[in-house]
Amino acid sequence: MNTRTLGQGLEVSAIGLGCMGMSQGYGPNPGTRGDMVAVLRSAVDRGVTFFDTAEVYGPHANEELVGEALEPVRDQVVIATKFGFDIEGGKGGLNSRPEQIRRVADASLQRLRTDTIDLFYQHRVDPQVPIEDVAGTVSELIAEGKVRHFGLSEAAAHTIRRAHAVHPVTALQSEYSLWTREPEAEVLPTLAGLCIGFVPFSPLGKGFLTGTLDQGTQFASGDIRTTIPRFSEENRAANRALVEHVVATAQAKCATPAQIALAWLLAQQPWIVPIPGTRSTSRIGENAGSTAVALSADEQAGLSALADRVGVTGARYNEYHLGLVGR
Repeated sequence: MNTRTLGQGLEVSAIGLGCMGMSQGYGPNPGTRGDMVAVLRSAVDRGVTFFDTAEVYGPHANEELVGEALEPVRDQVVIATKFGFDIEGGKGGLNSRPEQIRRVADASLQRLRTDTIDLFYQHRVDPQVPIEDVAGTVSELIAEGKVRHFGLSEAAAHTIRRAHAVHPVTALQSEYSLWTREPEAEVLPTLAGLCIGFVPFSPLGKGFLTGTLDQGTQFASGDIRTTIPRFSEENRAANRALVEHVVATAQAKCATPAQIALAWLLAQQPWIVPIPGTRSTSRIGENAGSTAVALSADEQAGLSALADRVGVTGARYNEYHLGLVGR
C-alpha cells in the first residue's frame, strides 16, 4: 500500500477505511462483532493504516469496535473520530460548544482505548458556535496531548479558512466521487492553497459506482439509501449511464468498477485519501488494489467529461441532512 500525506505532515495509507457501516447505515450487519474485528485487522494486514469512526456511529458502538480491533496494533495506525452532535439522552441536534468538545474527546479516548486521538473532526459545522471557538478548543486539546490533528467535515470554503487561521486544519472530510463533484468548485482550491488534505467519504457513491446496484435492487430496512433521493428506483435508472462507463473502463483495464472509481479520485490530487467502507475482507483487498490501477490522462478526462455531461439525478441527501452541509 502506498502512503499519502494530508496536512501538517500526517502520513496515512493511500486508501483508508470508513468504519461507520460496520455499526449502522446499511441495514442489519450479516457479520458478528468478532467478524468485524477480523475485517478491521485484515485491513491492517493489507497495509491500511487510516481508520475513520465517530461517536455518533452506533452511537458509541463503532468507536468501541475500532478500539477493540486496533488496540494490539495501535502504534501502526491512524485513527480519526468526530465530535459535533448532541447524542446524550437522545437529544440529537448539533453541539460544538467547547465543553461538549472536551467531553466527547475524553469519552472517545476511552472507547478507542488510546491516549491520543490522531485526527479529531468537527462532524458538522454548528452555526450556534463560532468556528474560531471550535478551532481554539481543539487547539487546546492538541496542546494537552489528547489530540494530534484538527479536521473539519462538510464545511464550506469560508469556514475552512476561518478555522485554519486559528489552528491549522489537517484534513477536510466531505463526500466526493464521480457522481458528487461539488467540492471541485471552491473547496478543493481552498484546500490546495492552505495545504490541507482531503478525505472523501462515500467515494464509491454508497455502492452505486461498483455496478452492483440497479433500479431493481431492494434495500434492507434501516439502509440509509432508502432516504436518499438519488437512490429512488427511477433515479437509479436515470443514473445508470455513468456506471456503465465505469464498468466498461474497468473491463478494459482488467480492474473492478470500484477500483476505477477510486483510481479516478486518487488521480485528482496527491493529497486526496478516500475512505471506502465495507464489511467484507475481500472488499478490503479490492479497494486497496485501486492504488495499482493507473488511469491515463485520457481515461481520467473521459470519466470526468462523462460525469459532467450526464450529471446525476437526485440529491445526495434528504432535505434535513442537506441543511447540515456546506456551512
